[in-house]
Amino acid sequence: MLLEDFNAVGRAEAAAALRPCLDIERWIEEIVQGRPFGSAASLLEAANRAAEPFTGQEVEAALAHHPRIGERAAGNSTEARLSQSEQAGLGTPDPAVAAAIAEGNRSYEEKFGQVFLIRAAGRSREEILAALNTRLAHTPEQEQTIIGQQLREIAVLRLEGLIGT
Repeated sequence: MLLEDFNAVGRAEAAAALRPCLDIERWIEEIVQGRPFGSAASLLEAANRAAEPFTGQEVEAALAHHPRIGERAAGNSTEARLSQSEQAGLGTPDPAVAAAIAEGNRSYEEKFGQVFLIRAAGRSREEILAALNTRLAHTPEQEQTIIGQQLREIAVLRLEGLIGT
């Protein structure tokens, strides 16, 4: 979708376009209300601002849509296709690394009660595993800050891919 089209469509259509980037209603509404944007950069800046900070409830709702890292997102929705594409960029997994990530996912979920979330785009499986191991030592409060940052990065990258200039 071109930026000009995003600026011109109705509220419902603009919101529907944003939802696969990040399904947090407040974030979507702030961006939709901020239209029209003069440039893609100003749109991305607004998306970053709207994501600062996410509440615990917003994070919980958003995490419900994210598969475990290393696992394929189910379905054929736009959000699932975006997730599949992001994780496909990780390449073919080394069996030992894949097993370590799966075990790390289990440990993370046991400790924090939610899926491990990280922006996969631009990272290798080894980098993700290292981050997972580091984050397992965090407190829940430290993790909430990092998860919010990761959600923001994922949303902005997806939005950047959505809007052409």
